[in-house]
Amino acid sequence: MKLLHVDSSILSADSVSRTIGTAIVERMRQAAPGLEVLSRDLAAEPLPHLSLANLASDHPIAAAHGFSQDVSAARTASQDALQEFLDADIVVIGAPMYNFTISSQLKAWIDRIIAPGKTFRYGEKGPEGLAGEKRVIIVVTRGGFYGAGTPMAAAEHAETYLRLVFGFIGVTNPEIIIAEGVQMGPGQRAVALQGGLEAAAHLRAA
Repeated sequence: MKLLHVDSSILSADSVSRTIGTAIVERMRQAAPGLEVLSRDLAAEPLPHLSLANLASDHPIAAAHGFSQDVSAARTASQDALQEFLDADIVVIGAPMYNFTISSQLKAWIDRIIAPGKTFRYGEKGPEGLAGEKRVIIVVTRGGFYGAGTPMAAAEHAETYLRLVFGFIGVTNPEIIIAEGVQMGPGQRAVALQGGLEAAAHLRAA
């Protein structure tokens, strides 16, 4: 069994999403001692924003433009990111909310894994997700409070976007842990972190 751990926080040890994400991975390791874990740190090694020049070589658009035989480093990096996702049985994602949505680093990674013919396809009835067998666990952290019923609920475009993205490729029930209010003072940060760690500890075993 393979687990892909994706971090996107620009913070290091001070990151709540990284701390909770690491706890989730350890929970999965303990439950499945033979678990193979691959980590991708999008802040330390960011993927460039998607362009025609860095589409994976087997992407239909790349092929249509005659780039299917191009094995440039940029295309290889895109292909590697997609293949890591395809190979994983479990995907753990740290997704802090920056300026009301996900980080640009995480968006660049998502642009690699939303791939026609690989993670979705269009049929007579519209799009069909092809990645529904994967278990996806997401840690969403927020500086303030953006949950349903709060004054800022309409400004929340991280959790909602991620649910849409993974639902589109067939993961209709991602497991999402939310830690919010982490910038509302040390006390609330500690409460949010503790709540996230407790939720991680109670996740279904791998």
